[in-house]
Amino acid sequence: MKKIDYLLAGVGGQGTILASRILASAGLELGYDVKTAEVHGMAQRGGSVESHVRWGEKVYSPLVEHGMADYLIGFEMLEAARWLTYLNKNSVTLINRFRIPPPLVNLGKARYPSEKDIENLLRSGGGEVKWLNAAEMAEDAGNPAMAGVVLLGALSNLVGGGQEIWLQVIKHLVPARFVEMNQKAFLAGKGAGRE
Repeated sequence: MKKIDYLLAGVGGQGTILASRILASAGLELGYDVKTAEVHGMAQRGGSVESHVRWGEKVYSPLVEHGMADYLIGFEMLEAARWLTYLNKNSVTLINRFRIPPPLVNLGKARYPSEKDIENLLRSGGGEVKWLNAAEMAEDAGNPAMAGVVLLGALSNLVGGGQEIWLQVIKHLVPARFVEMNQKAFLAGKGAGRE
């Protein structure tokens, strides 16, 4: 059974923690041993949030090591770039084409990097970079906060597991009134990830 290491990076309020729980539960359903670790920081105030999720035959530590991430899932463009040291030549980065400018940018004391700058930086760390308009797709599904579920839909094309497993996990982890919207967001990401 192959080991798969994921790093999810976003900003508080983007659904990073829910996405990591869905990813962990999907791994369990697929028969993997799973470990997770979450760092919330100032999440409720729009600060960084990172989650480590590891699947394998036997996983001993919840933390992904530097240079060992198979997948980096970036909920916000600059947050994805912050975790460059976790990438290697075989890594795949899925990035939500979404910006949340940090305070220095808002004050005019710094410049937010362009998509090309961020992509070049991530490619220098190795691997492939895939962009998704996840926030827009999530908004079309009913709520832009479901961008993480859109990203998981795209990710599911790369890591496998039947669509029904992922949809069932979403059904079990999301409050009942939001299940249909989240499943729609997941399917939107799955469709976009195939393109």
